[in-house]
Amino acid sequence: MFILISVIILLVCLLLLVVVLVQNSKGGGLAANFSGSQIMGVRRTADFLEKATWTLATALLVLSILASWVIPKGEEKTQTRIEKQIDNQGTFDPSALPNIPTDVPTEDEE
Repeated sequence: MFILISVIILLVCLLLLVVVLVQNSKGGGLAANFSGSQIMGVRRTADFLEKATWTLATALLVLSILASWVIPKGEEKTQTRIEKQIDNQGTFDPSALPNIPTDVPTEDEE
């Protein structure tokens, strides 16, 4: 379900991108291209693009909230490899550590 909602969110984002890019901030955009044809008319095209923008933005908001609600939640805690190694170590045994020289050699010993 989460993957389906994520795909729908991606499609809504792409559609919203296209609708916003088609609009022109000066009132031209796609509406200016249809000024000579009688398909929709200039004003109706601008109204349609504005309604499409608001509808897609609202759909994106609702889908995002829905996705956060249905996000899969792990029932059991999965351990990382480091955590598994720590658990498998058992008790700490200081004698198992390697002996590292702690004294600094002098110039005569080199």
